[in-house]
Amino acid sequence: MQGLHKPLALETIPDPTPGKGDVVIKVGRCGICGSDLHMTEDPAYGQGAGSILGHEFSGEVVALGSEAEGLAIGDKVAVIPLRSCGQCSACRKGLLQWCEQFALQGGGYAEYAITRPHQCIRLPASASLADGAIVEPLAVALHGIVLSEMKVGDRVLVLGAGPIGLAVAYWARRRGAARVVVQDLAEWQRERAMSMGAHDFVVDPDEPVASAERALGGKADVVYECVGVPGLIEQAVQQVRDQGTICLLGLCTRPDTFNSFRMLSKEVRLITSVFFTQQEFEAALDALGQGAIEPRLLVTDTVSLAATPAAFEALRHRTHQCKVLIDPGTGLT
Repeated sequence: MQGLHKPLALETIPDPTPGKGDVVIKVGRCGICGSDLHMTEDPAYGQGAGSILGHEFSGEVVALGSEAEGLAIGDKVAVIPLRSCGQCSACRKGLLQWCEQFALQGGGYAEYAITRPHQCIRLPASASLADGAIVEPLAVALHGIVLSEMKVGDRVLVLGAGPIGLAVAYWARRRGAARVVVQDLAEWQRERAMSMGAHDFVVDPDEPVASAERALGGKADVVYECVGVPGLIEQAVQQVRDQGTICLLGLCTRPDTFNSFRMLSKEVRLITSVFFTQQEFEAALDALGQGAIEPRLLVTDTVSLAATPAAFEALRHRTHQCKVLIDPGTGLT
């Protein structure tokens, strides 16, 4: 990363060497996440020139520090990108995001990355390195489903057909929602959304509330806001039933306003969801290891490190792409 509002650049830097408790991963695949795009545009994310982006990655263990335990050279792993101590009460419970040493783990846009052993989850033989790179967004979506307390038989509305929204649709259908509707501003992801678990896909910017209600057969029991733009909380308040739940997963750093009286009068439960637990990360990997096809539909392209800056810039605009993976082992020359 060259700095805010600047394109990414490919640079050659020394290969990392592990500290006592570290592990070096030869990156096999790394996903380009929407939050990576935000990191190059918004100072709220705290990233600057010289940062190596990439938190959705998997790979092979190639070096271990003298005090690194639990892994062996050659292990294939998915990396939990929640940097943490691994020893405190929160870490022992799998709540890595609440560790006092917490920071978001980057470094996946590279041939090699350093992490810590407790953040590495071995891939089963039935899961590929590409699978390992989509575990993180699947876990983010699952965390929202869990926090929302979605019930079997619920009517679910997902706002936004990006990777997180589509993953929410997948989990909602898998966990027994009676009706899952994805709403977006464009048709591009309709087929993918339907293949991943949605019963219907709605595009109607003029009447978003009425069109979603028709598709659901009523107000939603749970609305998942997976976009992160001002105005969608207010829309969700209108779309959810009395005493229903709105779960915010979309990252929005801009101020937003909504009619709190309307929310209060309906006794709407508004919750926020960020990151995931270790147990949810492992559950997402288990689903892939057991042969779930739907999550793999998120991946629409794989590019080399050399092609990453151009692919990254293209994703700043709405395209037919969904999840683009980086394969650092190809196209370096």
